[in-house]
Amino acid sequence: MDEPQPDALRGRHLLVVEDEYMIAAELARALEDRGANVIGPVGSIEDALELLGTEDRIDGAVLDINLRGERAYPIADALREREVPFIFATGYDVWSIPEAYAEVPRIEKPVDTRALAHLLSLS
Repeated sequence: MDEPQPDALRGRHLLVVEDEYMIAAELARALEDRGANVIGPVGSIEDALELLGTEDRIDGAVLDINLRGERAYPIADALREREVPFIFATGYDVWSIPEAYAEVPRIEKPVDTRALAHLLSLS
């Protein structure tokens, strides 16, 4: 995989939804280092849906599937409704993700931030 350019995400507004503080901070830092404007991070379905209702511009998102024991699929549905591309960052096996989300790009935890930036730069 090619190394993403340092400014590959410049000017993009990216939502980070992750309930583990250290992971959320690492993801946000890595995206900001590549020029993104990070929205969040937020760690709950409620907070993410609230942001989706108030933020005018979201160009992409990274979602942890498991947020405090709840599945993030309502966020995924809201992003789809707004036609915002997103990526699942998860430790779940692909077979455990419902068929309705089979086409969603997925990156395994622990997240390789270079690979994540590359995927986001393509969306």
